[in-house]
Amino acid sequence: MAQQIIAFLRENHVSVVVEDDQAVALNAPPLSSVQPKEVQFFITMGGDGSILRVAHRYVHFEAAILGINLGQLGFMADVQISEVLSSLEDFLSGAYTIEKRMVLEGMSDHQHSFFAINDCVLHRACNPNLIEISIFIDNLFFNTFEADGMILATPNGSTAYSLAAGGPIICPNVDALILTPICPHTISNRPIVISTKHTIRIQYISKNAPVEFVSDGFQHFTMHAGDVVQIRKSLRTFNLVTLTRSDYFSILRNKLNWSGKLR
Repeated sequence: MAQQIIAFLRENHVSVVVEDDQAVALNAPPLSSVQPKEVQFFITMGGDGSILRVAHRYVHFEAAILGINLGQLGFMADVQISEVLSSLEDFLSGAYTIEKRMVLEGMSDHQHSFFAINDCVLHRACNPNLIEISIFIDNLFFNTFEADGMILATPNGSTAYSLAAGGPIICPNVDALILTPICPHTISNRPIVISTKHTIRIQYISKNAPVEFVSDGFQHFTMHAGDVVQIRKSLRTFNLVTLTRSDYFSILRNKLNWSGKLR
């Protein structure tokens, strides 16, 4: 499929480079042979995880990403494998938009910096029992949760881990954050949607083993009792190519197997 895409793009007078470790196999120049500013678009093949991997690996590029879905879900990778060439024709004809989706950024009190397109997760890791996590919003105490962990998700990430943990689905163009506790001990602890104007501070307060902090599944570090991370909306954005033929609500309906019918 990659070879077909490269051939199609070349036939349409598009210069193509590929990731360095695939250059020989695909008989194409390596990505390292060009300057980041020369790359206008990335095309990923896989699912949403492939898009996130590229966004984290090539953070110094400003290219927008078009995702080809080779998996099952894929809320960002909305080009289906059966429609690859027709979708690329639409793309080359300009029938697309570039959505500037929200990015989170943060720092731990041990100077671990990170960013997230989908979510930041504090998880109990190897602890066999629940952990205690305190949440502060703009330095005001919000609540202490006894749970397996806590998810802070963007609207883009609302259909990922947060959804599996019982969080709401939020349209990607909504300016909001979602705090979703993971398996909280108290059933009244529910997900909450808050404004992006706030800075979120998360503190691990249990005297247990270290826990794991993960952003988008790609940046990891451990936190010990008393450690703190601060997270806020970044000024930078994540640029996603969306074809005009795509419809977010149809994607939701199809990916989540909703059975609603027009009557």
